[in-house]
Amino acid sequence: MYLRFAALGDSATVGLGDPVPGGWRGWSRLLSGALATSYDVSYCNVAVSGATSSDVLHGQLDDAVAHRPDLASLIVGVNDTMRAGWDPARLREELMTCAEALTGAGATLLTARFHDHGAVFGLPGVLRRPLHARIQVVNDVYDEVHAEFGGHRIDLAARIDVFERGFWSVDRLHPSELGHRALARAYADLLSAAGLDFEPPSLAAAGGQPLGWRQDLSWMVREGAPWVGRRGRDLGPWAARMAWDETRRRRTAARS
Repeated sequence: MYLRFAALGDSATVGLGDPVPGGWRGWSRLLSGALATSYDVSYCNVAVSGATSSDVLHGQLDDAVAHRPDLASLIVGVNDTMRAGWDPARLREELMTCAEALTGAGATLLTARFHDHGAVFGLPGVLRRPLHARIQVVNDVYDEVHAEFGGHRIDLAARIDVFERGFWSVDRLHPSELGHRALARAYADLLSAAGLDFEPPSLAAAGGQPLGWRQDLSWMVREGAPWVGRRGRDLGPWAARMAWDETRRRRTAARS
């Protein structure tokens, strides 16, 4: 009845978007709490906001493996798509290495396929399509991870609620409390179907920090605006170039 759970990844696994007094909670902590209704759970969250696959490999993997997890969530890659140093081959190598190390330590993997972030952000198609093309590369890698190492995964693009406003915090990048609860419940359902017996996490908001417009504004000033500034320096020039290239191709096709 003893269960070890290690959570690796970026800000979504840190729990951003689901504030509680003293910090963040998030889907992995909600899932850990649900598992603890039936099991003696040792929970280790080594995720770091802004992490890329390289950060997980070099800064989180050793601690996670040392935890000797029975379950290990590996959810990272979105930040990679928004960096000027985007390298699909390196991303694949790093994620496969992490998955091999975690499963080699005895862990069952929890992974995800990502949705169209541009649709949630409301980006125009000329910017949305290049970004989604990178997301699809990440999804292809996770398809390979799942085929090679198994485990349980959720497909965010197949979930209707992912495209609803209530799923997201004010920045539309990090899940809200309800979004985090939906993710925790999705993984709980998969684990229950695999034979674990525990009380699933509730989908109703509870225990979080109530948010109003003042809290939303504070969040955007404290977290959202700095994030946009950091990613804008990397993503902005690339997005502008992709938009220009697509516009030029469309004009050429129209004249031919």
